[in-house]
Amino acid sequence: METERILLRPWLEDDAESLYRYASDPEVGPRAGWPPHQCVAESLEIIRTIFGSEGMWAIEWKATCEPIGCVGYLPDAHSNLRIAANEAEVGYWIARPYWDRGICTEALRLVVDHCFNVKRFDTLWGDYFPENPASGRVMEKCGFIDTGRKTLCPNLELGSDRPVTIMKLERQ
Repeated sequence: METERILLRPWLEDDAESLYRYASDPEVGPRAGWPPHQCVAESLEIIRTIFGSEGMWAIEWKATCEPIGCVGYLPDAHSNLRIAANEAEVGYWIARPYWDRGICTEALRLVVDHCFNVKRFDTLWGDYFPENPASGRVMEKCGFIDTGRKTLCPNLELGSDRPVTIMKLERQ
């Protein structure tokens, strides 16, 4: 899956150094509910155990052929939210040097298309911390609506005690 600027591709073990460079930034992970990476070995383990899962992609910046973020979906069994079997939760993050360029919106649009047209999910869910409104705007640009609900996500490493705003998008 790709646009003119980005390519969504599987994470590779060779991506560990790039992942560490961006995921060690203390401004990135906590906005998404995870702590900054402490070393390249930790980033490699994340690639092997989490990012290597089905439905998770590296966001590769075509100009440099480097992964600059992650986007994907979690089926009901792995979601932070209580969702049905024909639904999924989406998530994403992007490295700080690439903030405010519309990259997450491009990447999420590709995932939404995949989730509805390939995986045939009926509904997609997303959530974000209110202190990270840019994440909510990404979902809004992709057609998600605010459900008016907030919840806690106890599976998050950081922020499990902070409410998230829940967004929703239904297949047309």
